[in-house]
Amino acid sequence: VQLQASGGGSVQAGGSLKLSCRASRIITSVFVAARMGWYRQAPGNERDLVAELTSSGSTSYQDSVKGRFTISKDNAKKMVYLQMNSLEPEDTGVYYCNIESRSGNYWGRGTQVTVSS
Repeated sequence: VQLQASGGGSVQAGGSLKLSCRASRIITSVFVAARMGWYRQAPGNERDLVAELTSSGSTSYQDSVKGRFTISKDNAKKMVYLQMNSLEPEDTGVYYCNIESRSGNYWGRGTQVTVSS
């Protein structure tokens, strides 16, 4: 399984970005049944879970992003998304997508998000 994240960039506070993660070398049924996650690693910090989407469609978010971020997926395209609105400087970091499936736990390389005040 390979994950390719994209969509990061530099924005001013209050702006929006949409991150995308393309999964390849994974059969659709495994993708559909997998748990999806977006993690953030700020400089000097550990990698933290920002948003999670279960196979049943349940979502959960880190308190700091609730109401601003939305995780979603497209099973047909094998894509996972993170819509980020009202971005704050504290959202700065490298964002990683993660797929936890019955075949294993997989990580993308990450995409940098920088929010300036």
